[in-house]
Formats: sequence, C-alpha cells, structure tokens
Amino acid sequence: MSVQSPEAPASNGITPFQQMVASCSGAILTSLLVTPLDVVKTRLQAQKTPFPKGKCFVYCNGLMDHICVCENGNSKAWYKAPSHFNGTVDAFVKIVRHEGIKALWSGLPPTLVMAVPATVIYFSCYDQLCVALRIRMGDFAQEAPLLAGAIARVGSATVISPLELIRTKLQSQKQSYRELTDCIRAAVQTEGWRSLWRGLGPTLFRDVPFSAMYWYNYEKGKSWLCQRYNATEPTFTVTFVSGAVSGAIASIVTLPFDVVKTRRQVELGELQAKNLSCQVSSTFSMMSRIVAQDGFGAMFAGFLPRLIKVAPACAIMISTYEFGKAFFHKHNQDTRAAAQR
Repeated sequence: MSVQSPEAPASNGITPFQQMVASCSGAILTSLLVTPLDVVKTRLQAQKTPFPKGKCFVYCNGLMDHICVCENGNSKAWYKAPSHFNGTVDAFVKIVRHEGIKALWSGLPPTLVMAVPATVIYFSCYDQLCVALRIRMGDFAQEAPLLAGAIARVGSATVISPLELIRTKLQSQKQSYRELTDCIRAAVQTEGWRSLWRGLGPTLFRDVPFSAMYWYNYEKGKSWLCQRYNATEPTFTVTFVSGAVSGAIASIVTLPFDVVKTRRQVELGELQAKNLSCQVSSTFSMMSRIVAQDGFGAMFAGFLPRLIKVAPACAIMISTYEFGKAFFHKHNQDTRAAAQR
C-alpha cells in the first residue's frame, strides 16, 4: 500500500469551503426529507395526549432536537390535529388534504437556523481531524475516525448548547430575535456563564459515544463494502447503506442517554417557560430515578421510533455529503487538467 503525502488526503482533493458546502447540502436535504416524519409523529402524539399550556415536548427532525413550548394548548398550527388520525399514513393524507403539503414542513425554520450550521461545523471538523489524526497515529490510524468523531461532536454540541437554551427562552416568552442580546445578558447576570451550557452533560453523554461509534462503524462498513464489490471508490449505495447501519447501531447503544437527555430537555424547557430557576439532577441520578420509578425497560423507551428516524437520517446525510465531496473533487480535477493544457 502506497503512503500518500499529507497534502493528498488532507481534504480528498477539495477545499474546506467545498466541504462546508457539501455538508450544508446534506443537512438541508436531510431536514427536508425527515421533518415530515416528525411532524406526523408530533401530531399523533398530541392527539393521544393533548399538550397543556406551558408543556414542552422534543421535536427532532434527523439533525438535532428542539424544545417546543405549548402556548395555548394545541394552538400552534404544526401540532394542532385538524381531525382524528387513524395512523401514520392517514395522518399524512389528512394533513396534506386539510392544510396543504407545506404543513408537513412546519417547524423547519429552527432546524435551518441552528442545525444546519452545527452540522457544517461537525462534518467539516471531522474530516479535517480524521486526516490529521491518521497521519499522526501511525499503526493505530484505523481508530482515527473514532477519536475524530468524538472530538468533532464535543465542539459542535458545545457551540450549539447555549443557542438551544436561548431559543427555548425566546420562544416561551414570545420575544423576538432582536432581544437576543438582552436575553443572554439577563441569563448571565442571574445565573452566570455556566447557565448557558445547562443540559450539555446529557447531550455529550449521548452524542459523543454516538458520534464515535457512528464514524468508526461507517468507515469500517464503507471499506468492507468497497472490497466486497471491488469498488475503487465508494458509490452512493455503499455510503447510504454504511450510514444507515452505523447510525442504527449507534442509536441503539446510546438510547438510554437519549432518554435521559429528552427528559432533562423537557424539564429545563418547562422551567424556562415558567421563568423559574433550579438545580436539575445530574445524568446518573436521573437515570437512577427513571429506573426506580418506571423500571429498567424505561431506559429503552422509544426504541423503534428512534431507530426508524435516526437510521435513514444518517444514511441521507452521509450519502449526500459524500456525493457532494465527490462532485467537488471531480470538478477540481477537471479544472486543474484544463489549466494545464
């Protein structure tokens, strides 16, 4: 096996800006394709257990979670059921029939504002870190995706955590984005800078192991499929299958932390909606409380919905990202070849 120079693999022949464009395209496409699934899930959830005023629920569309605060029961259009739904397909049909197809993408703006930049940071950092670590880790280069994925997720989660808390506060208090600076200043003066990262612990407990396992299994799976089918470069199908399988594995293993994170997000959101401040229990104490109250099985609540949503979201995101990188790589090659003529 030939050893490539550091410049060759540094970005697979594309610039960091092109990496950002590729990841941005993947994030937007994932949001567009997965958001309708969660809108329908939320409508069905609201039908089964109506959301009272001040109640919070987690809205996740494949890229990240958002805390939504109910203002007046089921008043918000995108989780107000217009009629009784008899199942997922029936919900899709009735929402489109009564409200138009655009209603399936209700709640998309928060994703485009927050999740897309976070995804761009995450994927771009992963690629750069993975290449740098592979060069420096020598015989352990195969473990580079595991470490790079963990570090990249810590960075992106740390950046996004204050924005999520601030967004929840703005929403619950019906403030405009122009008041964002005042909101940050008031939170810092009242509870200190660390208050902006409240809830980061459970996020890291779930997302960092997820990211590490996801990237490690993805790279392994991609290499194995390429060898099996004698492909010199990973095809769209190879990346799609590798992303789906690795995402499914990581989502199952990290499900208990997802349960804790969801409960804590809802608890924090409701405290913010009531403009209250209190110490929220730690990750492991909340785990103990869940097990004591609801049994060990409660730590794996929502297994199937999480698997159904995470696996395709991972597959769409990574395959679109890899396709974008391949496109830019070929474009750069063609440009260099034309310049040399």
